[in-house]
Amino acid sequence: MDKVRDTYVTGPAKAREPYAASTTKIRDTHVAGTMKVKIGLSDKIIRTLGYIIVTIHALACVVPFLIIIGTSFTEETVIRAEGVQLFPKDFTVEAYKLVIGGGTIWKSYGLTIMMTFCGTFLGLGIIAMTGYALQRKDFPFRNAISFYIYFTSLFSAGLAPYYLLMTQTYHLKDKYLAVFLPLLMTPWLIILMKNFVKAIPHEITESGKIDGAGDMRIFISLILPMIKPALATVGLFLALGYWNEWYQSSLFLSSKVDVKPLQYTLYEVVNKVQSLKNSVAGNYVTITDLPTESLKMANAVMATGPIIFLYPFVQKYFIGGITVGAVKG
Repeated sequence: MDKVRDTYVTGPAKAREPYAASTTKIRDTHVAGTMKVKIGLSDKIIRTLGYIIVTIHALACVVPFLIIIGTSFTEETVIRAEGVQLFPKDFTVEAYKLVIGGGTIWKSYGLTIMMTFCGTFLGLGIIAMTGYALQRKDFPFRNAISFYIYFTSLFSAGLAPYYLLMTQTYHLKDKYLAVFLPLLMTPWLIILMKNFVKAIPHEITESGKIDGAGDMRIFISLILPMIKPALATVGLFLALGYWNEWYQSSLFLSSKVDVKPLQYTLYEVVNKVQSLKNSVAGNYVTITDLPTESLKMANAVMATGPIIFLYPFVQKYFIGGITVGAVKG
């Protein structure tokens, strides 16, 4: 009985082995065949040229920044004699010591980071709601308001009326709101957001109303999740605007303000060193000891370094957001 049971059990298994092996072989052959794609000579040439062009373009973007970093750690005498350096010669950190000296730079970093975060968050909310409202077909004044916003991007009253408005009417002289408020809304970003939201079918809004949702609930629950590329793009532009801001600070923040935004603080450092070289006090200091050129490079590294790390997190959304409306379907 045991022999019969063993034969019954092992027999079918042995009988299935050739079939299983052949099936595995056919499957592997099919998978291998589908993964092999024949590329013609013209496709290979085009791909090779594409790789070469992209590599050259990438090097053209990366190498200048590496030169800035290398020069910032190079002695001033070497820069004057040999020019900028990709690899530091006579390594020194005097330029960074001059920038960091006094500790004011870290307060400026904190102020700029806080303004960038708050401004980007609030600006995104305002611009997204404005763009959504301006594309609603049931909003009666959407065309007039859109024209008003677009008109302000083409014409302005000028610097003098703007300065008087901010200082005499709003009384924002020597206040951070004078720097913070003007950057919250940009006409071009509102138009960009409007065009992106316009691509979302209006039936989605109508379906939310049928379900009894209000406008704010529709905007938060239905519209916002669908405009992530636009939010990432607009958010990046807002963050860059706040991070690189110095012009508003030069207009409205005087010496009475102890802590100023980062870019304007670095701008003042360079100006002070330059004025020291041109003044009588510079006669008591060896001119070559003042790291003028390396100081400029160190400022560029400290100003652009942190914001560079933000781009990889929004890169996948950035291209989709910036090209919105380029193709009409």
